[in-house]
Amino acid sequence: MCGIVGIVSKRISESEKQASIRQMAERIAHRGPDGEGYFCDKFVALGHKRLSIIDVKLGHQPKFSSDNRYVIVFNGEIYNYIELKEQLQLEGTRFETASDSEVLLQMLIRFSIGALPKLVGMFAFFFYDTQTQEWLMARDPMGIKPLYYSKQGDDLFFASEIKALLVRPELNAQINQEGLEEYLTFQLSLGEKTLFRDIYKLEPAFFMKGQGSEIKEKKSYWDLAFEIDSGITESQWVEKLQSLLEDSIRMQVRSDVPVGAYLSGGLDSSTVAALTRRALPDSKLTAFIGRFEEGAEFDEYEYAKAVADANRIDLQVVTPTEADFVESLPKLVYHMDEPAAGPGLFPQYFVSQLASKSVKVALGGQGGDEIFAGYARYLVAYLEQAMKGAIFQTQEEGQHIVSLSSIVPNLPLLRRYGSLMQNFWRDGLFEDMDLRYFRMIDRSPDLHLMLNNDFKSSLHHENLIERFREIFNAPKTSSYVNKMCCFDLKTLLPALLQVEDRVSMAASIESRVPLLDHRIVELVAAMPPAIKFAGGQSKHIFREAAKNWVPKVILDRKDKMGFPVPLNKWIQRNPVKGFIKDILLDSRTKERGIFFTPGLERMLSTEATFDRQIWGALCLELWCREFLDR
Repeated sequence: MCGIVGIVSKRISESEKQASIRQMAERIAHRGPDGEGYFCDKFVALGHKRLSIIDVKLGHQPKFSSDNRYVIVFNGEIYNYIELKEQLQLEGTRFETASDSEVLLQMLIRFSIGALPKLVGMFAFFFYDTQTQEWLMARDPMGIKPLYYSKQGDDLFFASEIKALLVRPELNAQINQEGLEEYLTFQLSLGEKTLFRDIYKLEPAFFMKGQGSEIKEKKSYWDLAFEIDSGITESQWVEKLQSLLEDSIRMQVRSDVPVGAYLSGGLDSSTVAALTRRALPDSKLTAFIGRFEEGAEFDEYEYAKAVADANRIDLQVVTPTEADFVESLPKLVYHMDEPAAGPGLFPQYFVSQLASKSVKVALGGQGGDEIFAGYARYLVAYLEQAMKGAIFQTQEEGQHIVSLSSIVPNLPLLRRYGSLMQNFWRDGLFEDMDLRYFRMIDRSPDLHLMLNNDFKSSLHHENLIERFREIFNAPKTSSYVNKMCCFDLKTLLPALLQVEDRVSMAASIESRVPLLDHRIVELVAAMPPAIKFAGGQSKHIFREAAKNWVPKVILDRKDKMGFPVPLNKWIQRNPVKGFIKDILLDSRTKERGIFFTPGLERMLSTEATFDRQIWGALCLELWCREFLDR
């Protein structure tokens, strides 16, 4: 992985572009400590910071075609580059390096936009024709690699991280009001919006093309169809899934530097670690885990150790402390560019730092919950639907995927989620599915208690609900579980991938997520929901596929954790209690006009619990101080 930056402008002089592009690249130097490269002509300036993974000696960028007509800067990995290279060579293409960046360059020269569906990988790139001044930028289907841009008059700027764009004097950091309202509700911004006015993200599976500074086209090149194939048995689906999982890992262990694994002890990371060992049977393999000393509910080490022992994996551990939290959170907000989606980024950062001491590439299990319906909220949603169907004899999905009798054996998974269920069922019972899921993921049920009255009057909740519904109801499926998973894949997952990208890049390490191979996502989308989410069992089809790869103790777990942080305990004492109060009750926070100080004081009382609203307020204020007040 690397960092890319660019300026497309005829107005700005070459000398200014050359100076500015270096400043932009330096702002994200942590993404690529192994090298740098630049290109500049009358229209375009490009910069690249390199983390060397494939073809360490010759894989530098920008990468040029042999005649110097075409140039590319690229962040990510094309995992099937060997197969694509062989095809191009059969057609007569000659290569000068063994890098995946040269394969991507040649694919774009040969196929233009048509190359995108052929790529298996994680990527964000800018491809430029120096003769015609035509250009193309794109992101991978799942949004694993980031790309941001801003159009200022006749000038276009882009970068892997927003902080690089803010080098330009045209871009003053200001809040995007609509994005802020979405953050307060979901702790993320929907669609192409960011929390910065006039700065946008190129959405996952989108490309944008233009000529000079003119944007001529922006559209999606890939999407989930949910064309259900009912003619395949469950065992056949399992075989297809196993084959793709093994093939994804086979390609994603390709590296010219040491490879390791993130191992939490959950089903997803355990499966990835076990398959990584199978793909690298003779190599030393190290896995990395974070734990907390505050109790068993914050420690999955024993589960991870069972997987490590079964697969000859060396397991290394880091134990972040409350002092680490206070010291690192402001720095993490800077690396994130936007307020973070959840507290999990804190331990993830320390695990990435640990891994970077031993390896340069680490494979993890990110994405399994969204693809295979693993979140507890899906089970809560279907428990309500089962009750609704039993009481009113309704079949909103066309068929019952779960019933009360089939869902009961899976309910122990919910024992940790009492507060979620209390909030979900305190209002709106048996409403339409989209409104029920909105309530499920709404992080702001008591937001009115902590917001300034003037600020509250500026919010437009009805418009927000409509924007949510537009995304939730977009897929052509009546299946509730498919609608929920699709919404999460398009919104919540990219926010988690932003965390994955930033914490790994802050440690100068490449994080790979083999479950998010788009071929796997397509396969699962084609499965009948009654097979994918059979009886309401989370990750049913994935469990069947992985049962011969991971220890039984992992398959039998009923205590899904999701890397919990003991903030409920830490908030009761210093230094965390004092740190949070110093930030949220400070005069700067009050003068900003977003939060209602007496409401914050009540939430931070002696009996306070650390909920997602306190987290959201804390990260938002730290973000304002880092980006707006400087």
